[in-house]
Amino acid sequence: MTILKILFSGTLISGSGGGRKYVELEWVKRQVKDKLGFDPYPGTLNLRLDAENVKRRILLEKNAKLRLCHSEGYCTGLLFKAAIDRVLCGVVIPQIENYPENVLEIMTSENLKQELRLRDGDLVTVTVFV
Repeated sequence: MTILKILFSGTLISGSGGGRKYVELEWVKRQVKDKLGFDPYPGTLNLRLDAENVKRRILLEKNAKLRLCHSEGYCTGLLFKAAIDRVLCGVVIPQIENYPENVLEIMTSENLKQELRLRDGDLVTVTVFV
């Protein structure tokens, strides 16, 4: 089986806190552990994508194999294994109407901003495995 790698580069931005609420849900934590192999840190790292990276994200969505299956009242999410540097992580794309195409949400077992000493405005590259 061939594993395709897609590189995304985006500017680190602060989120609205929605990722934290989502990742703290028990069914989300359980599925991330089962499907990606780690207990997620309560929050996501958000990247703002340029036009070229948005095209890659749309392509990525069409090749989703893993999903976070929703609980009543919550959205599903497309889930992908990924890495930033050597840190194992996951990308989640919420399946919400009008969710911005130029945002990529990353989750991992630790606070990536602290671990990688990142600040809003930094350029971050993530490798996504399809």
